[in-house]
Amino acid sequence: MKSFQEAVTARRSIYKLGRNIPVLQSQIIATVERMTKDVPSPFNMQSARVVVTMLDHHENIWDITKSALQRVVPEEEFAKTEEKINGFEAAYGTILFYEESDTIYEMQKKYPAYADNFPIWAAQANGMLQFAIWSALEDMGLGVNIQHYNMLIDEDVKKIFNLPGSWDLVAQMVFGEVLEKPAPIDKLSTGERVKIFRRV
Repeated sequence: MKSFQEAVTARRSIYKLGRNIPVLQSQIIATVERMTKDVPSPFNMQSARVVVTMLDHHENIWDITKSALQRVVPEEEFAKTEEKINGFEAAYGTILFYEESDTIYEMQKKYPAYADNFPIWAAQANGMLQFAIWSALEDMGLGVNIQHYNMLIDEDVKKIFNLPGSWDLVAQMVFGEVLEKPAPIDKLSTGERVKIFRRV
């Protein structure tokens, strides 16, 4: 197990993924459940919802995505799009991240002075949950990337998994066996992004 900081440093977007994963399904499920329980949310509203799909259930998501994209991508450009979606489908699973809109609405009614902030805070908390799960899966030896085909697939995905209408899809996290390490990326110096004020 890496330290938290090591896991954060090691976390990268991995796009070439396979199905020979180094962990059990039960370990993935336990990790997602633990992170969902333990990651904080504003006013403890717990509006995030998570759906874990693997193998054929995961494939259904990307079949839906491919069909949706075929309706909006020009025919002469679709082959490249299809190749990209097939790459996601070749992975082991997909975790769907949702926000439960009724929960947010109830918090807005309960605390009207903060009403405009609750959707913003919910998005921040969902981002923290995504990051926590991503880092944890990476620490387990899995490759991960995040996609955002929300508006194209939300309703069809709700139907196949029989999800409540108040669940709003915000991200799709693809995971699987690491088949290819990512290339190094350039980072801005911390001096350009972090300002320190302290008494010496």
